[in-house]
Order: sequence, then structure tokens, then C-alpha cells
Amino acid sequence: MSDEKTLDLLEAKIQELRELNKVDGLDLSAEISKLEKKLAQMRTELYANLADWERVRIARNTKRPYALDYIGAIFPGFYELHGDRMCGDDRALLTGFAELDGRKVAIIAQQKGRDPAENKERYFGMARPQGYRKATRMMHLAERFRFPIISLIDTPGAYPGLESEEKNIGGAIAASILSMLEIEVPTIAVIIGEGGSGGAVAIGAADRVLMLENGIFSVISPEGAAAILWKSKERVKEAAASLKLTAPELLDMGVIDEVIPEPLGGAHKDIVQTASALKQGLIHHLDELSEKTIDEIMAARYERYRDVGRYSTLSD
Repeated sequence: MSDEKTLDLLEAKIQELRELNKVDGLDLSAEISKLEKKLAQMRTELYANLADWERVRIARNTKRPYALDYIGAIFPGFYELHGDRMCGDDRALLTGFAELDGRKVAIIAQQKGRDPAENKERYFGMARPQGYRKATRMMHLAERFRFPIISLIDTPGAYPGLESEEKNIGGAIAASILSMLEIEVPTIAVIIGEGGSGGAVAIGAADRVLMLENGIFSVISPEGAAAILWKSKERVKEAAASLKLTAPELLDMGVIDEVIPEPLGGAHKDIVQTASALKQGLIHHLDELSEKTIDEIMAARYERYRDVGRYSTLSD
């Protein structure tokens, strides 16, 4: 089976031929068409039956669209709000107001970096306590103005450093989860890439949870699970399969409500197409939630999270 690197090389070759085709006297259209068909065939073969670990790799692909890419494509007039009003701002977690299909909404989003400098600024998308306090602040502002909340999740987990422990990361995450469960406005969460551990749940305990097709959502990373369960990093593929962290599996278990389709090869292959599909999903679920009273929303939310983690046993 072809791998992603082979496809990238072939794609680059096709682009090179397209540039040459613009030169007067050259007609490479037949060769380009042949290579495009070959690329489509190879891509279909590669992505037809992805293993769980392969989806993990796609979710972590550095070319994948991040929160600000979707905000720019879907939410006009985004106005960012900074700071937790206690100890500072956290650039790994963004909050602000915007519009969705003409409706005012509140945005909470985790943002990774594109280069070493931005990753240092964004803490690789791993928020610290001030980030989750900022999220909680935004939730209460949204409630005051009666704006629905949309959260975009993309994090390996909360930042695990000494600074986080000193500023009570566990308490900040718990307060954020509690606020999401108690807030009296409609809430929608979307896993756009990685949804890791409590760092993701902190802004993901929503009325509706959507997930991009190649996103992942898990209590622990495959590497962490392999290290704990088998004491070996070589068993990450087995750990990924055991965690049931992919969108189709989570939909089947009722953890999420909808899988948003991605272009063949992943969201980074066509951000316009992916953003359009995500926008349609958000509008659909927001329309459904808008038809309910707040009492109905709160009751449904209570039942939803009461059901999480239930299991049954078979008697002998």
C-alpha cells in the first residue's frame, strides 16, 4: 500500500508539471491527467480502510487546519477576548464572540502552532489553568448575553508542567467542566483534531458533540496507554485500537452525535470543503437546539451525561 509520503511526492510532481504546462509550446495535459488518475487511485487505496493508529497520525498532521483556520472560514467578525482576570492570558486557548449564519455565538477554541516560535507561544495547544479560567469566564459571559457556545477542541491534553500544578490545573479543569454542565445556553463542541484527556473534556461537555472524520478523542494518548499497560512504546498501534478513539467508534458508542466528513486524505487536503461541511453540521445542530426551551436543554444534558459510562453485565 502507498504511504502519505509517496502521495505527497506524486502531488508535488503533478504541480510541477502544471507549472511547466503554462509555458508556450508545451502540452503536458495528457501526462497530468494520467498522474492525477493514478494519485486518486493510490489515495483511495490508502484511505479506504485506515487502522486506528493511522487516524491518530492524520489527526496530528501538522498541515491539518487548526481552530483559527476554521474560525476565519466559518465565523465572520471574530472578536477575541483575552485573559482570565486573575493571572494572565493563555494563548493555547482562545475565546471571543463571532457570528454563525447571522447568529451571535461565543467561541472557545484550542489553538496549536505552525512553527517552533508559535508552538512556544501556544504551548502546543496545551492550555494552562489560566486558559481554562478564561474559558469559564467566556461561558458566563455567553450566558449573560444568551449566546450559544461553540468550542473547537484540538489538544493532546492540558499542559502538565510545574506551572500548571502550582496554579491548580485540576481545579481549573473541574470548574470548566462544571460550568459547561450548568450553563443555561445551548452548547456545541467539535473535535477538529486531537481530543486528549481532561484538557479536551474541559470544553467538551456540551449538548452536542461533533467530530471530524479523522479526529481522535480519548482519555489518554496511545503512547501513554502503551507505556502504562504494556510498558512498551512499541505497542502503540494495539493501544490505539483498544482505546476506541476514532469518530466512527465513538459515534457507535453514543459519545458523539455526528461525524463530519473530510476530503479523502484528511481535512488539510481541502480546508474549504471541510469548513463547509463543518458549518452545515453546526447550523443543523444549533437550529435543533434553538427549537428547545432552556429547561428542555438542561434536562437532556443531564440525561446525556448520566448515561456516559454505563455498562451492563451478563449473569451466568
